[in-house]
Amino acid sequence: MPVTSAPMRIFVTGAAGFIGSHYVRTLLGGGYGDIDVTSVTVFDKLTYAGNLANLAPIAADPRYSFIEGDICDAALLAQVLPGHDVVVNFAAETHVDRSITGAADFVVTNVLGAQTLFEACLKAGVGRVVHIGTDEVYGSILEGSWTEEWPLQPNSPYSAAKASAELLARAYFVTYGLNISTTRCSNNYGPYQFPEKVIPLFVTNLMDGQPVPLYGEGLNVRDWLHVDDHCRGIQLVVTDGAAGESYNIGGGLELTNVELTGKLLEAMGVGWDMVTRVEDRKGHDLRYSVDHSKLAALGYAPRHTFDEGLAETVAWFRANEAWWRPLKSKAAISR
Repeated sequence: MPVTSAPMRIFVTGAAGFIGSHYVRTLLGGGYGDIDVTSVTVFDKLTYAGNLANLAPIAADPRYSFIEGDICDAALLAQVLPGHDVVVNFAAETHVDRSITGAADFVVTNVLGAQTLFEACLKAGVGRVVHIGTDEVYGSILEGSWTEEWPLQPNSPYSAAKASAELLARAYFVTYGLNISTTRCSNNYGPYQFPEKVIPLFVTNLMDGQPVPLYGEGLNVRDWLHVDDHCRGIQLVVTDGAAGESYNIGGGLELTNVELTGKLLEAMGVGWDMVTRVEDRKGHDLRYSVDHSKLAALGYAPRHTFDEGLAETVAWFRANEAWWRPLKSKAAISR
């Protein structure tokens, strides 16, 4: 059932990362309208992609607290979850390239961790749970767009682990009655994104005068979603989504990787001589495209055009070298 306007104590896992930290900053900044948030607990393992600097803008808010922890730690969750009304689960290993070279960590965190968290929510009597997923669980689509009824056909260890977590979410709803919904977003971009992902990788490489890698022929197609639009969609699911349901969250603009590269080169004022063609990724899905009309019925629509969002993102990385520079050594090679 939808969440009421009553005061909410919200527990957000993985919120020292890119998307989760944006959600928390916006939540505590009043960006989701008339929601009475009495407390926000951030629970994060602080892996290579977790960064407390992402939460610095709201760290002094008296409603904010941080707990360092792993969603696989059932004993710790049993201690810290009771008393919370809502859990939003961003915690995950997310980088496809890393999953190809080391799948085990993805299974542990994205499958076992999700199940451990769902079980802890059930035992703690949490009233509302939203699990953040990805459109990659669908596999690849040559034409048209996926609705939420499309079968899950993941093609990478990352997407397979995320699909497994969604099946567990369904099982916890059907078997135990857990009030849980899941989301499936398209490719995110925006400020604070870890520089192993394609847009910040390309921007920071080009700032340093380094070439950027382009997989294969560059014809793979992705739908691009500004992180702010994504998080507004998530909040709609938190407050108005139905238990047991999944919701696509899309940005509405599809680009081939060649087209994306061209926009990034133009934004950075450099030419195609800065592009290095590299061998294509194993199992590289050709095209992603989500139909987000189900969420649109709840009031969702992207607010950020890609060109405006990209310009804002490039400007942010130019102005925040002190944030991304220390992270470059942690970043995997990404395309």
